[in-house]
Amino acid sequence: MTTSRREFLDRLATGGLALGALPLALTAIPDALEAQPPAQGTWDTTWPAKLTGKVRAVYDLPEVDSGYGIWRSSVWAAQYAETMRVPVQETSTAMVLRHNGIVLAMQQAFWDRYDIGKVHGVMHPLTGQPTNRNPALMGEADGVPEPFASFALPHFMARGGIALACNLALQLDVAALIQRTDGVSEAEATRQARAMMIPGVILQPSGVFAAILAQHAGAARYVHSN
Repeated sequence: MTTSRREFLDRLATGGLALGALPLALTAIPDALEAQPPAQGTWDTTWPAKLTGKVRAVYDLPEVDSGYGIWRSSVWAAQYAETMRVPVQETSTAMVLRHNGIVLAMQQAFWDRYDIGKVHGVMHPLTGQPTNRNPALMGEADGVPEPFASFALPHFMARGGIALACNLALQLDVAALIQRTDGVSEAEATRQARAMMIPGVILQPSGVFAAILAQHAGAARYVHSN
């Protein structure tokens, strides 16, 4: 990691951004790219109703980027509260995990089985060393101190943040990898891919669809995080 990034993270850690500042609370496309709905038969499009804050943001995360996009999705609320005097309880955030960033939506068991860190060249967010840990799940046991440990994806969702995943990326990257590696059918690979997603992440037809829906139905400001 560069010195400038280290200094930036140090400033964040000492700048009042501890977790205490955050509330807990088309035309037809080819068959190979056609988004398949979840097993229950319908896509969940009710989540924009949970974007109830006075200030709302949707973060687009198309890359792994050591998990920094996950952190940014939490940091902004505390910064907005400090600068604009809008309480964090009056902010709402959705993040969209798509393209290469889809692997951030996957449980550690998927990373371990398919060596995702090596495949994507993932670096530890603080040491800058190669890692096979999903940075979206890193905590203190992984050498990530507070407040950054509290910005992990499960904590983000526990505070009321909404995590959305691109089904196209899940099919073309995750399920395809499972099918190629394990020699299973496309349907079985899809089933396994969905089963290995982090609980609470909401699958959407595509990441672009999710970002547009957040802006349209949720009145959220779009932020390209990478």
